[in-house]
Amino acid sequence: MSISPVHVVGGGLAGSEAAWQIAQAGVPVVLHEMRPVRGTDAHQTESLAELVCSNSFRADDWESAAVGLLHAEMRAAGSLILSCADAHKVPAGGALAVDRDGFSAAVTARLAAHPGVSLVREEVAGLPPADWDSVILATGPLTSPALSAAIQDLTGEDQLSFFDAIAPIVLHDSVDMGVAWRQSRYDKPGPGGDAEAYINCPMDRDQYEAFVDAVLAGPKTEFKAWENVPYFDGCLPIEVMAERGRETLRFGPMKPVGLTNAHAPQEKPCAVVQLRQDNALGTLWNMVGFQTKLKHAAQSEIFRMIPGLEKAVFARLGGLHRNTFLNSPRLLDVSLRLKAQPRLRFAGQVTGVEGYVESAAIGLLAGRFAAAERLGRAALAPPATTALGALIAHVTGGHLDGGKGSFQPMNINYGLIPPMAPPKRDAEGRRLGAKEKTRAKKRLVGERALADLRGWLGGVVQQAAE
Repeated sequence: MSISPVHVVGGGLAGSEAAWQIAQAGVPVVLHEMRPVRGTDAHQTESLAELVCSNSFRADDWESAAVGLLHAEMRAAGSLILSCADAHKVPAGGALAVDRDGFSAAVTARLAAHPGVSLVREEVAGLPPADWDSVILATGPLTSPALSAAIQDLTGEDQLSFFDAIAPIVLHDSVDMGVAWRQSRYDKPGPGGDAEAYINCPMDRDQYEAFVDAVLAGPKTEFKAWENVPYFDGCLPIEVMAERGRETLRFGPMKPVGLTNAHAPQEKPCAVVQLRQDNALGTLWNMVGFQTKLKHAAQSEIFRMIPGLEKAVFARLGGLHRNTFLNSPRLLDVSLRLKAQPRLRFAGQVTGVEGYVESAAIGLLAGRFAAAERLGRAALAPPATTALGALIAHVTGGHLDGGKGSFQPMNINYGLIPPMAPPKRDAEGRRLGAKEKTRAKKRLVGERALADLRGWLGGVVQQAAE
């Protein structure tokens, strides 16, 4: 018997991952991507899974970072996004960062080559046709106005919007390495063993104070009254952080801890601006945490106040793009279907997760749910003890008031995962200190999550066999 296809709308990280999972399950999928027929304010290419902000998938250590645990779980579940990221990683200390062009090209090529995937370049304006009985909407932070309006009409809910900020990218050859130096924080090596993955630009107190003054005074992009919405705390523009207090930046993206100035080891910098490699060639470096709504001319002037960047050449300046997300605890069921019209599923940032990895993870789950449903199987959610399960719980019901007023986008974090009591002593009987207990607890949570995930994946396989 022929199987009707699942339609996936949106070829970003979530849509690409969802399409891959569906096709891998033996279910045909039609992936609809509107670029290049219609462009967006943030994208620059027609490739699938284009990274429009940072090139980092953040910490890659499952033993000490919740997002690293999510990486490990997604790898175990056959993630296309993590597979392509691993194949195109660039040095980034303890983080998983990628060559953005190589990464998106690989995702595009693998989906185009899959016999179960049909890629259609077209815009799906408004709600999908009624004869599409299984649809995943993975339209991301730039959901089209027509589709947004259709969803509002269907649900009776207002969508909440905020702005994601884009950090500038600097040409490596324009950085003064007589002032800056290479080092990862605490000399922590990354997956490739590189303990000097970042370029560091130091500031003394006077330089820092002058920089903060300039950021506060610099002209910013102005928004219309209807665009006046709160920012997501995990992606605040530097000027918004500076407005919250003069010390905020040096306790945030410009924190100097764990770094020693190679040119002046005895001097403790007041603040440090870090640059992270952005492409495989090592020619482009992005300014870590420097999302901004400063106007371009102001950025060029103000960022050249940073020691080491006085003659910086910018391959890209910072900017902002609009983001939209659903009040998911009220609108979606536990398998990410829209309660008002269950043929529609949602995936990615539009569901209320933040970050590349989280968006792809929800795409992975939405794809698996849709494939299982098409094959007549139960759409089993991962255990809540896993990072994947914790994200589903956050999106579909992790709020005391059902998401009526408190629901906001969130990265994966240990606060979403059921805790475990840490051991009091190590294997030799030595009493553990506070930091050692924290590390031990995170490792225990990770070990439990990966064991429970293996059980979930085994259950899915057993269900398919039956």
